[in-house]
Amino acid sequence: MESKYLSLEPHDQHGIMKVLQIIFGAVCIIVSFYYFIYGSGSDKSGIKLWIAIFFLLLFGMYQIMAGLGKTRKYFITMHGGINYKQHSFLPGVKIAAGEIDKITFHPLSIVFQLKKGNRQRFRFGISYPEVIDPVKQNVIEFAESHNISFEIVEDEI
Repeated sequence: MESKYLSLEPHDQHGIMKVLQIIFGAVCIIVSFYYFIYGSGSDKSGIKLWIAIFFLLLFGMYQIMAGLGKTRKYFITMHGGINYKQHSFLPGVKIAAGEIDKITFHPLSIVFQLKKGNRQRFRFGISYPEVIDPVKQNVIEFAESHNISFEIVEDEI
């Protein structure tokens, strides 16, 4: 089985947008440091200033990470297992094929029952329903090629 990569993003960004994200993130961080140095010393600096500084700093870091491609969400099926990242900031999940006991498909999620007894749940968002079917088809092909039992549950939404 060859490796299949599926992006969970609605569209990939072009190179110029990535560069602009990095520049905008750097500007946000510089502005937050400016307000930290020059705005915090005045008598009018209050909680609103600190919230604004914190927000600008975190937003700038997120923009730089997004420009570098570190927030990309994906689903990869390969011969050795399954890798996926469904949240921008959280690390990806790697599941080896030998660890999977059973796969259960729900309308908006996939549950991987592991041989150790615990479960890994991959949740689809409802914002981009066009990625649901390709991911489910890839996981079904993966399960059939590795002789992993799977079940399709038709829950009512």
